[in-house]
Amino acid sequence: MSTDLNLKNVSAFAEFAPQPDLSELIERARALQPLLRKNTVENEKNRRTCDENIDAIRDAGLFRLMVPKRFGGYEGSLRAHLEVSAALGEACGGTAWVVALTNVCAWFTGLFSQRAQNEVFGANPDARVAGVFNASPTTRRVEGGLIVSGKWYSSSGSLHADWAVVGAEERDANGALIGQYLALMPKSEYTIEDTWFTAGMRASGSNCVVANEVFVPDHRLLNMAGAIEGEYATEYKDEAAYRGLFVPFAALILNGPQLGLGRAALKYVIDNASRRAIAYTSFEKQTDSVVFQTQIAEAALKIDTAHLRAFRAADEMDEAARNGVKLDALTRARIRADVGFNNTQITDAINILLSAHGAGSFSETSPMQRWWRDSNTAARHAVALPAVGNELYGKALLGVENTVTPLV
Repeated sequence: MSTDLNLKNVSAFAEFAPQPDLSELIERARALQPLLRKNTVENEKNRRTCDENIDAIRDAGLFRLMVPKRFGGYEGSLRAHLEVSAALGEACGGTAWVVALTNVCAWFTGLFSQRAQNEVFGANPDARVAGVFNASPTTRRVEGGLIVSGKWYSSSGSLHADWAVVGAEERDANGALIGQYLALMPKSEYTIEDTWFTAGMRASGSNCVVANEVFVPDHRLLNMAGAIEGEYATEYKDEAAYRGLFVPFAALILNGPQLGLGRAALKYVIDNASRRAIAYTSFEKQTDSVVFQTQIAEAALKIDTAHLRAFRAADEMDEAARNGVKLDALTRARIRADVGFNNTQITDAINILLSAHGAGSFSETSPMQRWWRDSNTAARHAVALPAVGNELYGKALLGVENTVTPLV
């Protein structure tokens, strides 16, 4: 059977396949929570999300969240991305991180040319893509594309991916930069180096992608300079889901698992409060202490604030994409700052909850210490650093030129 016929069959299926709404997708994610919780210790021990989790998430269709409908995907919104990854994050931060990063890489793939998208999703709508922005300087131009070599560290989801999307630079004979790209490579053309030895987010298995002299054809190269300004290679300009601005989209998805971690920690401390005394005090129940009550309130307000700001940004971006409107520079800078601010609110809230719950939080058998480690590790993602985001936003507010990074 020809590839063209296969693609026609996929398109025909996609046209009539039922599309779940956001509430159903969230319920699917929540239904997986008992399984994900069961496997958290194994995931940490093995430094990867177990296959049982991955298979269940695939069967629930949650890896299709950001895949185009043309291939049987759900072509989801940014709000849906946050909601689903947050629901998974309540049970396992590392697994949620894998799903979040895999889905955003599916979104990246939807920005490539039709030919590239067909190669990834045409034969397998459940194909998974892992990615890293950092550019490999080891490339050379040949007829029809680039020969790419390099190592790309911290590629979340790489252990479960069928493709990798990685950064690549093209330079002339004098070393001058010609262009920067995202390059799509099939799994058969790269290897994974086991490098993920971390204090937190261990279950994400964010190992190193290694390529040696891999030919990447031009149709599988996405120009980053154009992508940053919303100029994408996809021929399907009517697909609103793929009209969002690249950097705000790529940054905001980092909040999803964090929201879930914050919710999980708050619920756990509240649920246990009536059964726990405050040592060396007269309080037989934590709930009787005014200090404890105010700690719970402070943590809850921080978690609420992170949700409100993250969802506001997601809704702004989704609306702009639907209307074909490009976000202004000030809003883009604010969203970049929002990401770091939201993560800080969650990590601060978990710190408060750790103290409120007591020293037992640091027992190996307590999920609190894992949520604390996962949240703090994830919050250090380079694109989410609050100091950088705040500087970018401050410059935008004051009309000062941004000389820090083009990733806004």
